[in-house]
Amino acid sequence: MKIVTAHEAVREIEDHWTVIPGGFGSCGHPDELTQALRERFQRTGRPRGLTYLFAAGPGDKAGRGLDAVALDGLVTRAIGGFWGLCPVLTGMARQGAIEAHNWPQGVVSKLFSTIASGDPGLWSRVGLGTFIDPDVDGGVIDGRGSQPLVRKASVFGHEMLFYPAPAVHCALLRGSSADAAGNISFEDETSYMDALAQAQAARRSKGLVIVQVKRVCERLQPHDVRVPGFLVDRVVVARPEMHPQTYGCAHDPHYTRNEAHGASAAAAPPMPAMPSMSLAKAIIAHRAACELARHPGATVNLGIGVPALIGPVARQLGVSDYTLTVESGLVGGIPDEGLSFGAARHPQALIDQAALFNFYDGGGIDVAFLGFAQADALGNVNVSRFADKLTGSGGFINISQSARKIVFCGTFSAGGLKTGMDRGALQILQEGRLGKFQRAVSHLTFNGPRAVAEHREVMFITERAVFRLGAGGLTLTELAPGVSPQAVLQQIPFEVAVSPLLQEMAGPWREPSGIQPPFNQ
Repeated sequence: MKIVTAHEAVREIEDHWTVIPGGFGSCGHPDELTQALRERFQRTGRPRGLTYLFAAGPGDKAGRGLDAVALDGLVTRAIGGFWGLCPVLTGMARQGAIEAHNWPQGVVSKLFSTIASGDPGLWSRVGLGTFIDPDVDGGVIDGRGSQPLVRKASVFGHEMLFYPAPAVHCALLRGSSADAAGNISFEDETSYMDALAQAQAARRSKGLVIVQVKRVCERLQPHDVRVPGFLVDRVVVARPEMHPQTYGCAHDPHYTRNEAHGASAAAAPPMPAMPSMSLAKAIIAHRAACELARHPGATVNLGIGVPALIGPVARQLGVSDYTLTVESGLVGGIPDEGLSFGAARHPQALIDQAALFNFYDGGGIDVAFLGFAQADALGNVNVSRFADKLTGSGGFINISQSARKIVFCGTFSAGGLKTGMDRGALQILQEGRLGKFQRAVSHLTFNGPRAVAEHREVMFITERAVFRLGAGGLTLTELAPGVSPQAVLQQIPFEVAVSPLLQEMAGPWREPSGIQPPFNQ
Protein backbone atom coordinates (compact mmCIF):
# COMPACT_ATOMS: atom_id res chain seq x y z
CA MET A 1 0.00 0.00 0.00
CA LYS A 2 1.22 3.50 -0.89
CA ILE A 3 -0.09 6.83 0.32
CA VAL A 4 -0.29 9.07 -2.75
CA THR A 5 -2.11 12.16 -3.98
CA ALA A 6 -5.36 11.80 -5.88
CA HIS A 7 -3.69 12.91 -9.12
CA GLU A 8 -0.93 10.35 -8.66
CA ALA A 9 -3.47 7.62 -8.00
CA VAL A 10 -5.70 8.22 -11.03
CA ARG A 11 -2.66 8.52 -13.29
CA GLU A 12 -2.51 4.71 -13.18
CA ILE A 13 -5.98 4.25 -14.70
CA GLU A 14 -5.72 3.13 -18.33
CA ASP A 15 -7.91 3.35 -21.42
CA HIS A 16 -10.88 0.96 -21.70
CA TRP A 17 -10.80 -0.12 -18.07
CA THR A 18 -13.92 -1.13 -16.15
CA VAL A 19 -14.20 0.98 -13.01
CA ILE A 20 -16.33 0.53 -9.89
CA PRO A 21 -17.15 3.87 -8.23
CA GLY A 22 -17.80 3.61 -4.50
CA GLY A 23 -20.77 5.15 -2.76
CA PHE A 24 -24.52 4.83 -2.50
CA GLY A 25 -26.72 7.59 -3.89
CA SER A 26 -25.78 10.77 -2.07
CA CYS A 27 -23.49 9.03 0.41
CA GLY A 28 -19.92 7.76 0.45
CA HIS A 29 -18.57 8.69 -2.97
CA PRO A 30 -14.79 9.37 -3.27
CA ASP A 31 -15.09 12.84 -4.81
CA GLU A 32 -11.38 13.62 -4.44
CA LEU A 33 -10.59 10.71 -6.77
CA THR A 34 -13.40 11.41 -9.21
CA GLN A 35 -12.46 15.07 -9.49
CA ALA A 36 -8.81 14.17 -10.08
CA LEU A 37 -9.84 11.76 -12.83
CA ARG A 38 -11.96 14.46 -14.45
CA GLU A 39 -9.10 16.96 -14.34
CA ARG A 40 -6.64 14.44 -15.80
CA PHE A 41 -8.97 13.77 -18.73
CA GLN A 42 -9.56 17.48 -19.35
CA ARG A 43 -5.81 18.09 -19.30
CA THR A 44 -4.54 15.07 -21.26
CA GLY A 45 -7.51 13.38 -22.95
CA ARG A 46 -6.75 10.19 -21.02
CA PRO A 47 -8.00 7.71 -19.99
CA ARG A 48 -10.60 7.06 -22.69
CA GLY A 49 -13.39 4.57 -23.14
CA LEU A 50 -14.03 3.64 -19.50
CA THR A 51 -16.91 1.41 -18.41
CA TYR A 52 -18.53 2.29 -15.09
CA LEU A 53 -20.28 -0.42 -13.03
CA PHE A 54 -22.39 0.84 -10.13
CA ALA A 55 -25.35 -0.18 -7.98
CA ALA A 56 -26.80 3.15 -6.78
CA GLY A 57 -25.18 5.82 -8.93
CA PRO A 58 -23.66 8.47 -6.65
CA GLY A 59 -24.52 12.10 -7.30
CA ASP A 60 -26.24 15.26 -6.15
CA LYS A 61 -27.88 16.32 -9.46
CA ALA A 62 -25.49 19.28 -9.48
CA GLY A 63 -22.22 17.92 -10.84
CA ARG A 64 -20.79 15.82 -8.06
CA GLY A 65 -20.56 12.05 -8.10
CA LEU A 66 -20.72 10.26 -11.44
CA ASP A 67 -21.60 13.41 -13.34
CA ALA A 68 -18.03 14.59 -12.74
CA VAL A 69 -16.85 11.89 -15.18
CA ALA A 70 -19.71 12.35 -17.66
CA LEU A 71 -17.39 13.75 -20.33
CA ASP A 72 -17.46 12.81 -24.00
CA GLY A 73 -14.85 10.09 -24.52
CA LEU A 74 -14.00 9.48 -20.86
CA VAL A 75 -16.89 7.08 -20.17
CA THR A 76 -18.34 5.19 -23.12
CA ARG A 77 -20.37 2.50 -21.32
CA ALA A 78 -22.21 2.36 -18.02
CA ILE A 79 -24.04 -0.46 -16.24
CA GLY A 80 -25.95 0.69 -13.20
CA GLY A 81 -28.93 0.28 -10.91
CA PHE A 82 -30.06 3.78 -9.95
CA TRP A 83 -29.36 6.68 -12.32
CA GLY A 84 -31.52 9.45 -10.92
CA LEU A 85 -28.80 11.47 -9.17
CA CYS A 86 -26.50 11.86 -12.17
CA PRO A 87 -28.54 13.70 -14.83
CA VAL A 88 -25.59 14.50 -17.12
CA LEU A 89 -24.64 10.82 -17.38
CA THR A 90 -28.28 9.84 -17.93
CA GLY A 91 -28.55 12.54 -20.59
CA MET A 92 -25.62 10.98 -22.41
CA ALA A 93 -27.40 7.64 -22.23
CA ARG A 94 -30.69 9.00 -23.59
CA GLN A 95 -28.90 10.74 -26.45
CA GLY A 96 -26.96 7.60 -27.36
CA ALA A 97 -23.60 9.16 -26.52
CA ILE A 98 -22.76 6.16 -24.34
CA GLU A 99 -23.86 2.54 -24.21
CA ALA A 100 -26.08 2.25 -21.15
CA HIS A 101 -27.69 -0.62 -19.27
CA ASN A 102 -29.97 -0.53 -16.26
CA TRP A 103 -29.86 -3.64 -14.08
CA PRO A 104 -31.63 -4.04 -10.73
CA GLN A 105 -29.60 -2.42 -7.97
CA GLY A 106 -29.57 -5.55 -5.83
CA VAL A 107 -28.34 -7.61 -8.77
CA VAL A 108 -25.39 -5.27 -9.34
CA SER A 109 -24.70 -5.21 -5.60
CA LYS A 110 -24.49 -9.01 -5.49
CA LEU A 111 -22.59 -9.11 -8.79
CA PHE A 112 -19.53 -7.64 -7.05
CA SER A 113 -19.23 -10.80 -4.95
CA THR A 114 -19.85 -12.89 -8.05
CA ILE A 115 -16.91 -11.19 -9.77
CA ALA A 116 -14.79 -11.62 -6.64
CA SER A 117 -15.46 -15.37 -6.61
CA GLY A 118 -14.49 -15.74 -10.26
CA ASP A 119 -17.91 -16.92 -11.43
CA PRO A 120 -18.95 -16.02 -15.00
CA GLY A 121 -22.10 -14.25 -13.90
CA LEU A 122 -25.15 -14.19 -11.66
CA TRP A 123 -28.36 -16.17 -12.18
CA SER A 124 -31.42 -14.48 -10.73
CA ARG A 125 -35.21 -14.34 -11.01
CA VAL A 126 -35.08 -10.61 -10.33
CA GLY A 127 -36.09 -8.67 -13.43
CA LEU A 128 -38.30 -11.30 -15.05
CA GLY A 129 -41.34 -9.76 -16.68
CA THR A 130 -39.95 -6.21 -16.50
CA PHE A 131 -37.95 -4.04 -18.89
CA ILE A 132 -34.86 -5.94 -17.71
CA ASP A 133 -36.19 -9.12 -19.33
CA PRO A 134 -34.71 -9.73 -22.83
CA ASP A 135 -38.28 -10.36 -24.00
CA VAL A 136 -38.97 -6.68 -23.26
CA ASP A 137 -35.93 -4.34 -23.46
CA GLY A 138 -33.14 -6.42 -21.94
CA GLY A 139 -32.22 -3.55 -19.61
CA VAL A 140 -30.95 -1.34 -22.45
CA ILE A 141 -31.68 2.33 -21.76
CA ASP A 142 -29.49 4.15 -24.27
CA GLY A 143 -30.64 5.91 -27.40
CA ARG A 144 -28.36 4.00 -29.73
CA GLY A 145 -30.12 0.63 -29.59
CA SER A 146 -27.34 -1.38 -27.95
CA GLN A 147 -27.68 -5.13 -27.66
CA PRO A 148 -28.82 -6.47 -24.29
CA LEU A 149 -26.17 -8.05 -22.08
CA VAL A 150 -28.74 -9.94 -20.00
CA ARG A 151 -29.68 -13.44 -21.13
CA LYS A 152 -32.74 -15.57 -20.32
CA ALA A 153 -32.83 -19.34 -19.95
CA SER A 154 -34.63 -22.20 -18.27
CA VAL A 155 -32.65 -23.57 -15.33
CA PHE A 156 -34.02 -26.84 -13.93
CA GLY A 157 -37.46 -25.87 -15.18
CA HIS A 158 -37.37 -22.31 -13.83
CA GLU A 159 -37.07 -19.16 -15.94
CA MET A 160 -33.96 -17.25 -14.90
CA LEU A 161 -31.98 -14.24 -16.04
CA PHE A 162 -28.20 -14.36 -16.41
CA TYR A 163 -26.22 -11.22 -15.66
CA PRO A 164 -22.63 -11.53 -16.96
CA ALA A 165 -19.76 -10.65 -14.62
CA PRO A 166 -17.20 -8.32 -16.25
CA ALA A 167 -13.58 -8.10 -15.20
CA VAL A 168 -12.96 -5.07 -12.96
CA HIS A 169 -9.75 -3.14 -13.55
CA CYS A 170 -10.14 -0.51 -10.83
CA ALA A 171 -12.23 0.20 -7.73
CA LEU A 172 -12.39 3.80 -6.50
CA LEU A 173 -13.60 3.50 -2.92
CA ARG A 174 -13.99 5.54 0.23
CA GLY A 175 -13.48 4.86 3.94
CA SER A 176 -12.83 6.90 7.06
CA SER A 177 -9.37 5.86 8.31
CA ALA A 178 -6.40 3.93 6.96
CA ASP A 179 -3.58 2.53 9.04
CA ALA A 180 0.03 1.89 8.12
CA ALA A 181 -0.86 -1.53 6.70
CA GLY A 182 -3.61 -0.12 4.46
CA ASN A 183 -6.50 -1.45 6.55
CA ILE A 184 -9.62 0.68 6.09
CA SER A 185 -12.29 1.55 8.67
CA PHE A 186 -15.70 3.14 8.16
CA GLU A 187 -16.43 4.81 11.50
CA ASP A 188 -17.60 8.09 9.95
CA GLU A 189 -19.40 6.64 6.93
CA THR A 190 -23.16 6.28 6.73
CA SER A 191 -22.93 2.57 5.84
CA TYR A 192 -20.53 -0.09 4.58
CA MET A 193 -22.26 -0.27 1.18
CA ASP A 194 -20.32 -2.88 -0.86
CA ALA A 195 -16.76 -1.67 -0.35
CA LEU A 196 -15.32 -5.03 0.69
CA ALA A 197 -16.85 -6.97 -2.21
CA GLN A 198 -15.85 -4.21 -4.63
CA ALA A 199 -12.24 -4.37 -3.47
CA GLN A 200 -12.29 -8.15 -3.74
CA ALA A 201 -13.77 -7.94 -7.25
CA ALA A 202 -10.93 -5.70 -8.41
CA ARG A 203 -8.31 -7.90 -6.76
CA ARG A 204 -9.77 -11.05 -8.36
CA SER A 205 -9.43 -9.32 -11.75
CA LYS A 206 -5.85 -8.28 -10.94
CA GLY A 207 -7.08 -4.70 -10.85
CA LEU A 208 -6.20 -1.61 -8.84
CA VAL A 209 -7.90 -0.66 -5.53
CA ILE A 210 -7.67 3.02 -4.56
CA VAL A 211 -9.29 4.20 -1.33
CA GLN A 212 -10.00 7.77 -0.29
CA VAL A 213 -9.95 8.38 3.48
CA LYS A 214 -10.17 11.26 5.93
CA ARG A 215 -7.11 10.35 7.96
CA VAL A 216 -4.19 7.97 8.40
CA CYS A 217 -3.47 6.40 11.79
CA GLU A 218 -0.81 4.03 13.08
CA ARG A 219 -2.96 0.98 13.69
CA LEU A 220 -6.63 0.01 13.51
CA GLN A 221 -8.14 -2.62 15.76
CA PRO A 222 -9.17 -5.80 13.88
CA HIS A 223 -12.91 -5.44 14.58
CA ASP A 224 -12.83 -1.90 13.13
CA VAL A 225 -11.43 -3.00 9.75
CA ARG A 226 -13.94 -3.32 6.92
CA VAL A 227 -11.49 -3.60 4.01
CA PRO A 228 -8.23 -5.37 4.93
CA GLY A 229 -4.99 -3.83 3.78
CA PHE A 230 -3.88 -6.67 1.53
CA LEU A 231 -6.69 -5.66 -0.85
CA VAL A 232 -5.67 -1.98 -0.97
CA ASP A 233 -3.07 -0.65 -3.43
CA ARG A 234 -3.27 3.11 -2.94
CA VAL A 235 -4.59 5.40 -0.19
CA VAL A 236 -5.46 9.06 -0.75
CA VAL A 237 -6.13 11.47 2.11
CA ALA A 238 -8.92 13.76 0.98
CA ARG A 239 -9.51 17.42 1.64
CA PRO A 240 -12.40 17.85 4.11
CA GLU A 241 -14.63 19.53 1.54
CA MET A 242 -14.20 16.51 -0.76
CA HIS A 243 -15.26 14.04 1.92
CA PRO A 244 -18.70 15.05 3.28
CA GLN A 245 -20.71 12.36 4.98
CA THR A 246 -23.51 12.94 2.49
CA TYR A 247 -24.14 15.54 -0.19
CA GLY A 248 -26.71 17.03 2.14
CA CYS A 249 -24.67 17.00 5.36
CA ALA A 250 -20.97 17.53 6.07
CA HIS A 251 -21.15 15.46 9.25
CA ASP A 252 -23.91 14.22 11.54
CA PRO A 253 -22.78 11.99 14.44
CA HIS A 254 -26.30 10.54 14.64
CA TYR A 255 -25.70 8.71 11.34
CA THR A 256 -23.18 6.47 13.09
CA ARG A 257 -24.52 6.30 16.64
CA ASN A 258 -27.65 4.86 18.21
CA GLU A 259 -28.29 7.05 21.23
CA ALA A 260 -30.69 4.53 22.70
CA HIS A 261 -27.96 1.87 22.77
CA GLY A 262 -27.18 0.82 26.30
CA ALA A 263 -30.15 2.70 27.72
CA SER A 264 -33.38 1.27 29.02
CA ALA A 265 -35.66 -0.58 26.64
CA ALA A 266 -38.09 2.32 26.78
CA ALA A 267 -35.44 4.79 25.64
CA ALA A 268 -35.71 6.10 22.10
CA PRO A 269 -33.64 8.42 19.93
CA PRO A 270 -34.84 12.01 19.81
CA MET A 271 -37.39 12.68 17.11
CA PRO A 272 -36.25 14.98 14.28
CA ALA A 273 -38.42 17.82 13.05
CA MET A 274 -41.31 16.89 10.79
CA PRO A 275 -40.27 17.49 7.17
CA SER A 276 -42.23 20.01 5.14
CA MET A 277 -44.77 18.42 2.83
CA SER A 278 -47.73 19.40 0.69
CA LEU A 279 -51.28 18.60 1.80
CA ALA A 280 -51.55 15.86 -0.84
CA LYS A 281 -48.37 14.17 0.33
CA ALA A 282 -49.40 14.52 3.97
CA ILE A 283 -52.69 12.75 3.22
CA ILE A 284 -50.90 9.91 1.44
CA ALA A 285 -48.32 9.54 4.21
CA HIS A 286 -51.08 9.52 6.83
CA ARG A 287 -53.05 6.78 5.05
CA ALA A 288 -49.88 4.76 4.48
CA ALA A 289 -48.93 5.09 8.16
CA CYS A 290 -52.34 3.67 9.05
CA GLU A 291 -51.61 0.75 6.73
CA LEU A 292 -48.27 0.27 8.46
CA ALA A 293 -50.06 0.13 11.82
CA ARG A 294 -51.94 -2.96 10.57
CA HIS A 295 -48.68 -4.92 10.46
CA PRO A 296 -47.15 -4.82 13.96
CA GLY A 297 -43.58 -6.10 14.08
CA ALA A 298 -43.19 -5.86 10.31
CA THR A 299 -39.89 -5.48 8.49
CA VAL A 300 -40.40 -2.54 6.15
CA ASN A 301 -38.72 -0.78 3.26
CA LEU A 302 -39.56 2.82 2.40
CA GLY A 303 -38.72 4.05 -1.08
CA ILE A 304 -37.66 7.54 -2.04
CA GLY A 305 -40.11 10.37 -2.62
CA VAL A 306 -43.48 10.24 -0.87
CA PRO A 307 -42.73 6.90 0.89
CA ALA A 308 -39.80 8.55 2.68
CA LEU A 309 -42.34 10.76 4.49
CA ILE A 310 -44.20 7.81 6.00
CA GLY A 311 -41.71 7.25 8.82
CA PRO A 312 -41.98 10.77 10.29
CA VAL A 313 -45.78 10.77 9.99
CA ALA A 314 -46.02 7.29 11.55
CA ARG A 315 -44.01 8.50 14.54
CA GLN A 316 -46.33 11.49 14.93
CA LEU A 317 -49.29 9.10 14.96
CA GLY A 318 -47.63 6.81 17.51
CA VAL A 319 -46.99 3.96 15.07
CA SER A 320 -43.62 2.49 16.04
CA ASP A 321 -43.78 -1.32 16.10
CA TYR A 322 -41.84 -1.99 12.90
CA THR A 323 -38.25 -2.13 11.65
CA LEU A 324 -37.23 0.07 8.75
CA THR A 325 -34.47 -0.92 6.38
CA VAL A 326 -32.59 1.10 3.74
CA GLU A 327 -31.01 -0.61 0.73
CA SER A 328 -27.55 0.75 1.53
CA GLY A 329 -27.37 -1.78 4.37
CA LEU A 330 -29.07 0.07 7.23
CA VAL A 331 -31.38 -1.57 9.75
CA GLY A 332 -33.57 0.46 12.09
CA GLY A 333 -33.20 4.11 12.94
CA ILE A 334 -34.74 7.05 11.12
CA PRO A 335 -33.97 7.01 7.38
CA ASP A 336 -33.02 10.36 5.93
CA GLU A 337 -34.18 11.74 2.60
CA GLY A 338 -33.16 14.12 -0.18
CA LEU A 339 -29.38 14.49 -0.55
CA SER A 340 -28.89 12.30 2.51
CA PHE A 341 -30.95 9.35 1.27
CA GLY A 342 -28.94 6.23 2.07
CA ALA A 343 -28.22 7.44 5.61
CA ALA A 344 -30.26 6.92 8.78
CA ARG A 345 -30.08 8.59 12.16
CA HIS A 346 -29.60 6.26 15.15
CA PRO A 347 -29.43 3.00 13.13
CA GLN A 348 -29.58 -0.30 15.00
CA ALA A 349 -27.21 -2.10 12.65
CA LEU A 350 -25.09 -1.67 9.54
CA ILE A 351 -24.59 -4.58 7.16
CA ASP A 352 -23.30 -4.90 3.60
CA GLN A 353 -25.73 -3.76 0.92
CA ALA A 354 -25.61 -7.14 -0.82
CA ALA A 355 -26.43 -8.94 2.44
CA LEU A 356 -29.57 -6.84 2.81
CA PHE A 357 -30.56 -7.56 -0.79
CA ASN A 358 -30.16 -11.27 -0.08
CA PHE A 359 -32.74 -10.78 2.66
CA TYR A 360 -34.97 -8.77 0.33
CA ASP A 361 -34.79 -11.23 -2.55
CA GLY A 362 -35.68 -14.07 -0.20
CA GLY A 363 -38.98 -12.44 0.71
CA GLY A 364 -37.81 -10.85 3.96
CA ILE A 365 -39.77 -7.62 3.54
CA ASP A 366 -43.25 -7.81 5.02
CA VAL A 367 -44.45 -4.49 3.60
CA ALA A 368 -42.78 -2.25 1.03
CA PHE A 369 -43.96 1.32 0.49
CA LEU A 370 -42.86 2.48 -2.96
CA GLY A 371 -43.52 5.42 -5.24
CA PHE A 372 -45.02 5.27 -8.73
CA ALA A 373 -44.90 7.51 -11.77
CA GLN A 374 -47.38 5.59 -13.94
CA ALA A 375 -49.82 2.74 -13.38
CA ASP A 376 -52.02 1.01 -15.97
CA ALA A 377 -55.12 -1.15 -16.21
CA LEU A 378 -53.20 -4.33 -15.40
CA GLY A 379 -51.52 -2.83 -12.33
CA ASN A 380 -48.19 -2.50 -14.10
CA VAL A 381 -46.05 0.32 -12.73
CA ASN A 382 -43.35 2.56 -14.19
CA VAL A 383 -40.84 4.33 -11.98
CA SER A 384 -37.76 4.08 -14.16
CA ARG A 385 -38.27 6.06 -17.37
CA PHE A 386 -40.95 8.49 -18.54
CA ALA A 387 -41.08 11.58 -20.76
CA ASP A 388 -37.52 12.97 -20.78
CA LYS A 389 -36.67 11.65 -17.31
CA LEU A 390 -34.54 8.56 -16.69
CA THR A 391 -33.99 7.43 -13.12
CA GLY A 392 -33.42 3.72 -13.53
CA SER A 393 -35.01 1.05 -11.40
CA GLY A 394 -32.68 1.21 -8.41
CA GLY A 395 -33.70 -1.38 -5.82
CA PHE A 396 -37.36 -1.09 -6.85
CA ILE A 397 -37.43 -4.31 -8.88
CA ASN A 398 -35.73 -6.40 -6.18
CA ILE A 399 -38.13 -5.07 -3.56
CA SER A 400 -41.36 -5.08 -5.56
CA GLN A 401 -40.76 -8.62 -6.83
CA SER A 402 -40.14 -10.08 -3.39
CA ALA A 403 -42.05 -8.12 -0.73
CA ARG A 404 -45.09 -9.89 0.65
CA LYS A 405 -47.16 -6.73 0.40
CA ILE A 406 -46.53 -3.75 -1.88
CA VAL A 407 -48.09 -0.36 -1.22
CA PHE A 408 -47.57 2.15 -4.03
CA CYS A 409 -47.79 5.73 -2.77
CA GLY A 410 -48.09 8.83 -4.91
CA THR A 411 -50.28 11.72 -5.95
CA PHE A 412 -53.10 10.97 -8.38
CA SER A 413 -51.60 13.39 -10.91
CA ALA A 414 -48.34 15.30 -11.17
CA GLY A 415 -47.15 18.64 -12.46
CA GLY A 416 -49.12 21.39 -10.76
CA LEU A 417 -51.60 19.47 -8.57
CA LYS A 418 -53.12 21.77 -5.93
CA THR A 419 -55.36 20.57 -3.12
CA GLY A 420 -57.16 22.09 -0.17
CA MET A 421 -59.52 21.16 2.64
CA ASP A 422 -62.83 22.74 3.54
CA ARG A 423 -64.64 21.58 6.68
CA GLY A 424 -62.99 18.16 6.56
CA ALA A 425 -63.53 17.60 2.84
CA LEU A 426 -60.75 17.32 0.26
CA GLN A 427 -60.80 19.81 -2.58
CA ILE A 428 -58.95 19.42 -5.89
CA LEU A 429 -58.17 23.05 -6.63
CA GLN A 430 -56.08 22.31 -9.71
CA GLU A 431 -55.46 19.00 -11.43
CA GLY A 432 -51.89 18.07 -12.32
CA ARG A 433 -50.85 18.19 -15.97
CA LEU A 434 -49.69 14.58 -15.99
CA GLY A 435 -52.13 11.83 -15.17
CA LYS A 436 -50.40 8.91 -13.49
CA PHE A 437 -53.03 6.34 -14.49
CA GLN A 438 -52.45 5.43 -18.13
CA ARG A 439 -53.79 2.80 -20.51
CA ALA A 440 -50.29 1.33 -20.68
CA VAL A 441 -47.11 2.28 -18.86
CA SER A 442 -44.26 3.55 -21.01
CA HIS A 443 -41.62 1.51 -19.12
CA LEU A 444 -42.36 -1.77 -17.39
CA THR A 445 -40.72 -1.65 -13.95
CA PHE A 446 -43.35 -3.69 -12.06
CA ASN A 447 -45.43 -6.47 -13.56
CA GLY A 448 -48.90 -6.38 -12.01
CA PRO A 449 -50.30 -9.66 -13.42
CA ARG A 450 -47.18 -11.50 -12.28
CA ALA A 451 -47.65 -10.19 -8.72
CA VAL A 452 -51.32 -11.24 -8.75
CA ALA A 453 -50.40 -14.73 -9.98
CA GLU A 454 -47.94 -14.99 -7.09
CA HIS A 455 -50.76 -14.06 -4.65
CA ARG A 456 -49.03 -10.95 -3.34
CA GLU A 457 -51.09 -8.09 -1.98
CA VAL A 458 -50.80 -4.87 -3.99
CA MET A 459 -52.48 -1.53 -3.31
CA PHE A 460 -52.21 2.07 -4.49
CA ILE A 461 -52.64 5.04 -2.14
CA THR A 462 -53.24 8.51 -3.58
CA GLU A 463 -54.45 11.70 -1.90
CA ARG A 464 -58.04 11.14 -3.06
CA ALA A 465 -58.49 7.39 -3.44
CA VAL A 466 -57.14 3.93 -2.59
CA PHE A 467 -57.11 1.06 -5.08
CA ARG A 468 -56.38 -2.64 -4.71
CA LEU A 469 -55.08 -4.93 -7.44
CA GLY A 470 -56.75 -8.22 -8.27
CA ALA A 471 -57.03 -10.62 -11.16
CA GLY A 472 -59.47 -8.29 -12.92
CA GLY A 473 -57.30 -5.19 -12.51
CA LEU A 474 -57.76 -2.25 -10.16
CA THR A 475 -60.65 -1.84 -7.75
CA LEU A 476 -61.52 1.46 -6.05
CA THR A 477 -61.87 0.68 -2.35
CA GLU A 478 -61.57 3.99 -0.48
CA LEU A 479 -62.30 7.66 -1.14
CA ALA A 480 -61.30 10.86 0.58
CA PRO A 481 -64.25 12.78 2.05
CA GLY A 482 -65.64 15.22 -0.48
CA VAL A 483 -64.55 13.14 -3.47
CA SER A 484 -67.08 11.14 -5.48
CA PRO A 485 -66.40 7.88 -7.33
CA GLN A 486 -67.33 9.58 -10.61
CA ALA A 487 -64.78 12.35 -10.05
CA VAL A 488 -62.05 9.74 -9.72
CA LEU A 489 -63.15 7.35 -12.45
CA GLN A 490 -63.51 10.06 -15.09
CA GLN A 491 -59.82 10.87 -14.67
CA ILE A 492 -58.76 7.26 -15.38
CA PRO A 493 -58.59 6.20 -19.06
CA PHE A 494 -59.51 2.58 -18.40
CA GLU A 495 -62.18 0.66 -16.56
CA VAL A 496 -61.85 0.41 -12.79
CA ALA A 497 -64.17 -1.65 -10.61
CA VAL A 498 -65.78 -0.02 -7.57
CA SER A 499 -65.96 -2.02 -4.37
CA PRO A 500 -69.47 -2.50 -2.97
CA LEU A 501 -67.88 -1.84 0.41
CA LEU A 502 -66.43 1.54 -0.55
CA GLN A 503 -65.01 3.22 2.54
CA GLU A 504 -63.75 6.64 3.61
CA MET A 505 -59.98 6.97 3.62
CA ALA A 506 -58.24 7.43 6.94
CA GLY A 507 -56.57 10.82 6.87
CA PRO A 508 -56.01 14.17 8.58
CA TRP A 509 -59.54 15.30 7.81
CA ARG A 510 -60.65 16.46 11.22
CA GLU A 511 -59.11 18.69 13.85
CA PRO A 512 -56.87 18.18 15.64
CA SER A 513 -54.73 17.06 12.73
CA GLY A 514 -52.54 14.04 13.35
CA ILE A 515 -49.77 15.78 11.42
CA GLN A 516 -47.97 18.69 13.03
CA PRO A 517 -46.74 21.22 12.10
CA PRO A 518 -49.46 22.06 9.54
CA PHE A 519 -48.76 20.90 6.02
CA ASN A 520 -48.41 23.27 3.10
CA GLN A 521 -51.46 23.47 0.87
